[in-house]
Amino acid sequence: MPASRVALLIALLPGLLVAQATVERTPNLSGGWSGVSGQAYFHFLHRFQHSSGPAHKVTNSPTFLLGYTPARWLLLGFNYATASTVIANYPNEWEPFARVSLFPRDDAPLQLGVQASYNNAARSVDGAIDLTRRFGLVRALATFRGFTRAYDRESAFAAGGGALVALGPVTLSGDIVRLLDGSQETAWGAGVQTRIPHTPHTVSLHATNTATGTLQGSSRGDGGVRYGFEFTVPITLMRYFRRAAPAAATTVSSSVADTVTIEIRGLAYVTDNIEVKPGTLVRWVNHDPLEHTVTDGQKRFDSGAIRANGGVYQRVFDAPGEYDYTCTPHPFMKGRVVVKGGGA
Repeated sequence: MPASRVALLIALLPGLLVAQATVERTPNLSGGWSGVSGQAYFHFLHRFQHSSGPAHKVTNSPTFLLGYTPARWLLLGFNYATASTVIANYPNEWEPFARVSLFPRDDAPLQLGVQASYNNAARSVDGAIDLTRRFGLVRALATFRGFTRAYDRESAFAAGGGALVALGPVTLSGDIVRLLDGSQETAWGAGVQTRIPHTPHTVSLHATNTATGTLQGSSRGDGGVRYGFEFTVPITLMRYFRRAAPAAATTVSSSVADTVTIEIRGLAYVTDNIEVKPGTLVRWVNHDPLEHTVTDGQKRFDSGAIRANGGVYQRVFDAPGEYDYTCTPHPFMKGRVVVKGGGA
């Protein structure tokens, strides 16, 4: 399929795409991520290689990823590369895949992912087991991969590892992957990744000796160095299909504890319309990888920026009434607190 058709397909999917952060992966390892339930994903990976003189030709190797997470533990999708080097004279590489995460929670110290895929260029059934372990600011990644037919040969296995180090607003990463029989050049990658402030976008700038983002494409080096980037382009579905007004409020009992927690995930207040009694403490916990606010439409309260990945804002609601609020950077995010009872 020509790259123009893939670009057209992507253009027809606005409102359905939410991307996974590049700051959680190295250039050639996925880390076994599975996404957020009910969200779709688009990644654009583009790498460039410059030949020596006299031609000084620049060749590019794009890989597109489209995927969807029907359940928190499952990611379904495909990779498509238009300049693959997996098989000689077969540049268009398709890789449909399914990935299962056994520990899908974002705050889990250990994450394990299992992937099954098919590579049409190699005519190979491929698989991978990916492990991620957190040590403070460091994330260690490991992978073990198998192919029924690899690089126009018989079956093969590969293993590799990598690490990410969070340094304030940027993350440094590196990895290596090698076929166990040593028949191919060792794959390597090194990069710097960052989140774009106040947005769900992330970007990676990296150098590597691999061409594409498929399992086979990222498991061997093919000579020379490629410089490239990966950009995640999220567009939330709720921006276009959010209901005009909140539905009936969820009544929250505070007889046991006068505290109610509202999670922020996937660019949404998960419980967006609640009913509580006067004196209830309402806590908003931000699980997204970007900052949000809880801002009252009548300017009665404003959280300011709630830190990404675990930041908390809380407020006691004493006076009966309706409190509609939104997120200042993402105004399509809306919620309501209804306070009833007391004083009668």
